[in-house]
Amino acid sequence: MPASPERPTASPPSGTVVFLFTDIEGSTRRWEEDATAADALVGRHLALLREAIEAHRGVLFKTVGDAVQAAFPTASGALAGALDGQRALLAEARSPGGMPGVRMALHAGDAAPDARGDYLAAPLNRLSRLLAAGHGGQVLLTQAVQLLTRGALPEGASLRDLGEHRLRDLREPERVFQLLHPDLPAAFPPLLSVDARPNNLPQPPTPFLGRAREVEAVVELLASPEVAPRLLTLTGPGGTGKTRLALAAAAALLAAGTYPDGVFFVPLAPVADPALVPAAVAEALALRDDGRPLPETLADALHARALLLVLDNVEHLPEAAPFVAGLLAACPRLVVLATSRAPLRLRGERELPVPPLPLPRRKPPPSPAQLSHYDAVRLFVERARAVRPDFGVTEENAPAVAEICRRLDGLPLAIELAAARVRLLSPQAMLVRLDRALPLLTGGARDLPDRQRTLRATIDWSHDLLSPDEQALFRRLAVFAGGWTLEAAEAVADPDGGLDAFAGFETLSEQSLVTQAETPDGEIRFAMLETIREFARERLEAAGEGAETRQRLGAAMLALAEAAAPALAGPDAGTWLARLDADHDNLRAALAWVSDRNHDPETFLRLAVALWRFWDARGAYGEGRAWLERALAAALDAVAALRAEAAEGAGSIARMQGDAARATTLLEEALALREGLGDRPGTVRALMLLGHVAHRRSDLATAEARFGEALVLAREDEDRAAAVANLGIVADERGEADLAESRYREGLTIFRALGDLRREAAVLDNLGIVARGRGDLAGAIALQEQALPLRRRIGDAWGIAATLGNLGVAVHRSGDLARARALYDEALALFEELGERRAVANTRSNLAAVARQAGDPTTAVAFARDALALARELDDPLAVASGLEEVAALAATREPGAAARLLAAAGAARERTGQPLPPDDRADRDQTAALLGAALDPTALAAATAAGAGLDPATAAAEALTLTEVLARAGTPGGVR
Repeated sequence: MPASPERPTASPPSGTVVFLFTDIEGSTRRWEEDATAADALVGRHLALLREAIEAHRGVLFKTVGDAVQAAFPTASGALAGALDGQRALLAEARSPGGMPGVRMALHAGDAAPDARGDYLAAPLNRLSRLLAAGHGGQVLLTQAVQLLTRGALPEGASLRDLGEHRLRDLREPERVFQLLHPDLPAAFPPLLSVDARPNNLPQPPTPFLGRAREVEAVVELLASPEVAPRLLTLTGPGGTGKTRLALAAAAALLAAGTYPDGVFFVPLAPVADPALVPAAVAEALALRDDGRPLPETLADALHARALLLVLDNVEHLPEAAPFVAGLLAACPRLVVLATSRAPLRLRGERELPVPPLPLPRRKPPPSPAQLSHYDAVRLFVERARAVRPDFGVTEENAPAVAEICRRLDGLPLAIELAAARVRLLSPQAMLVRLDRALPLLTGGARDLPDRQRTLRATIDWSHDLLSPDEQALFRRLAVFAGGWTLEAAEAVADPDGGLDAFAGFETLSEQSLVTQAETPDGEIRFAMLETIREFARERLEAAGEGAETRQRLGAAMLALAEAAAPALAGPDAGTWLARLDADHDNLRAALAWVSDRNHDPETFLRLAVALWRFWDARGAYGEGRAWLERALAAALDAVAALRAEAAEGAGSIARMQGDAARATTLLEEALALREGLGDRPGTVRALMLLGHVAHRRSDLATAEARFGEALVLAREDEDRAAAVANLGIVADERGEADLAESRYREGLTIFRALGDLRREAAVLDNLGIVARGRGDLAGAIALQEQALPLRRRIGDAWGIAATLGNLGVAVHRSGDLARARALYDEALALFEELGERRAVANTRSNLAAVARQAGDPTTAVAFARDALALARELDDPLAVASGLEEVAALAATREPGAAARLLAAAGAARERTGQPLPPDDRADRDQTAALLGAALDPTALAAATAAGAGLDPATAAAEALTLTEVLARAGTPGGVR
């Protein structure tokens, strides 16, 4: 008879929660044999369990493959749900092609669901380990559940005490019980716990957190001894958790019975003499010395045994490799799992690097709930709670906790040492001290090996294994802030070739002191974890080599930047931009060095000048302008040509930031210097940049004059093409479409011949705008879809955003609101990252229009309000006009009088700038006007229009912002179409 069901509830329980985990035995094999049948079987399994769980007030909160996870508010409900579920599954198993055995486990503890209804509580770790120890058809429970169920078992049920068992990765043993019932099988093999097979695995001092993928990878490699690598070496720098990972994987393999003769752990860190390694292995295996040489005794003892030997910390004993090789040769069923900072270099060895823990993203910053899903943060929190039980991630400390994990490179040892400081320091205070991490990260647990009690000692352990030349190479590499190539390292760290950098890198990589990765173009780049780099910097300063090594880095970065600068306008721009991207942090370090010392202002100015087009292309406007202005101030006596180039770069970037006043000052300085030098091409560039500043201020007359002057002076094809294309922009703004197209196409032909992808893309984009203005939306979309891949190819961040926005407008006009929204969203994210506030305001207005037309007035009002507030702050009359038109459309039926005033104010603002609303934008405005004409009598409409026409943009914007608050409170059905 089924256990009597209780009233179901949909709310995940909190407080003392009883959890039920289930798992289908042998599901992987079934999937490999017949994936379709296995899929159907899992679906049926889920349906049966869901019914049983919900009948007893349980909540099924997660499924992972064929595993089910549920939470119950009471132990009696959990046991009844498990019993009914197992009954239903067993009945299904008796049908043809029926259900395989399903193991179940229950555990209880304090827990609360997160915002998604998921649980991340400590009881789940213990429960998953108990589940892994069970067999198909068996229902296991912990003593916590047994205590809660006294006197409240389902009818006919009883419990069998299976005694205490050690579960893998858990320090404390668990007393395990089995649910018995006449409807359930009672006889099962012994539990698959750590105690079930011969082993000497140490009890872990703390719970093992994260690394699920890495454990799975090791287990998968070693799960079939017949095909497993005979020697698997886990490599990585000190503190990455190689030992804990090896122990977790070994415990899993032991519990699964993969190695019938056991799993044995051999700690080699205390062993200083390679000749003593056989004795350490014999001690771990409890083999007695029979008077023969130990390698011979071991070979005889292990010859026929299917056994896993875990050799921990082998890196300082390379001379022991022949012993390991001999043992593997003599024992065909032996498998060795080693941990080391360097591979053993034996034939048949498989190396598996152990990376640091995954780190939280920076943008957008994760919420406290999202942070708990990152292993690095989970480790920090759990270790912090060991010294401060009330510690948790909050809105206030979340950014600091995330940044601490990032600054510590995701190294488990470093994170554990930092978390122990929570007793005295808040995460915010700790972050301030992490500028120098090594002094902070001390004081590990007293039962840890000495090499793991401070982070410095951990790195020192590897450093001491290097030769003097390798140590010199290691410390000099500390000046690289963002990785390096072999060529750069030879120039900076080994200028005279005396250290054999190539061979040195091989050793440093093997000792896990540097990492290496291949770039998309096939180049190998090396890097150091920041904590290791700090150690190397200390050694560099102690050796007195800091200044000369940094000077060589500055010279190398200057050579790179000056080689890249002329290529950034050509067909190889994408390649060079990628190279500069890779060395951006090194370029920053070089700039900081030459600027802080101020011993060579001209070199500082040369480096900044060489980089300004890179900063411009990447949209790093704030950083680039700051360096250029600082270099100009430092190098007052630099040659005029260099100062002119720097002023031009700073002025161009100020223009992109919307700082027209400073841009004009800088570019006028550049123009005067160019003219004084008789530099005709430089004069042309300065004039065109001044024309762009005027255009951004909506001063078309000045823009046309500057572009015209440039065209008169231009002699080079590139300059003439740019001047003509810029005059096309002015013509387009004035509504002279034929003239604009003619000028654009003239420029396009030349740019294509020159291979200038950046300008080719810009002209294609502008031709799309002309086509759109004529109503040729298909043509506009086609042209801008040609431009966008070119922009992406060269990594032109501003250009990508601009083309996305323009393509979004064409798609929007064509009626595809979903695609338009996606294009605008991507453009907005880029513009926000670039700090392009005018474009941010315009894009938000466009998103408001899409939301309004899609029937989402709440979103529309929010976007319109944000757009208008920013436009008013920028004092940009055209952006204000766009915002006014959008608010008027939203308010047309609810507040027609106010809407009419705003629409008229927008029109007046456009008239004052000499830039009327483009033809393709007039349909939206005309529809708003039609709604107003229907809502207001002619006299009221005329009065509102007259009043609005007299408003200045700032006053009209203030009125519109007030109106958006009214619309937001009212729900705003008006104006939606």
